[in-house]
Amino acid sequence: QVQLVESGGGLVQAGGSLRLSCAASGSIFRINDMGWYRQAPGKQRELVAVATSGGDTNYADSVKGRFTISRDNAKNTAYLQMDNLKPEDTAVYYCNARVVRYGDLIPRSHWGQGTQVTVSS
Repeated sequence: QVQLVESGGGLVQAGGSLRLSCAASGSIFRINDMGWYRQAPGKQRELVAVATSGGDTNYADSVKGRFTISRDNAKNTAYLQMDNLKPEDTAVYYCNARVVRYGDLIPRSHWGQGTQVTVSS
């Protein structure tokens, strides 16, 4: 009933930029938090950035000052602007959203399929 689709990943040189998009669709009554996570080979999935429906944001220390999360609530879409990329940013990036569906009373967590970001040195 709810789908999240990420786009915008790719291969970029160190110091470059990418902009990721996450579009949510389906039987959506309200989206609470939307966030970006990433998972590098051999490592656990980690939180990158989160944005609440009220506009508050939080970032991992490793990306503060370089990444910016934003939302277009009318389009049920979140973005992650990534500047000054480093090789250690290489990972699969996943979108997550806590969604209240029509007919439901509680939010459920949903994940996108992921998009690969590779930063060369």
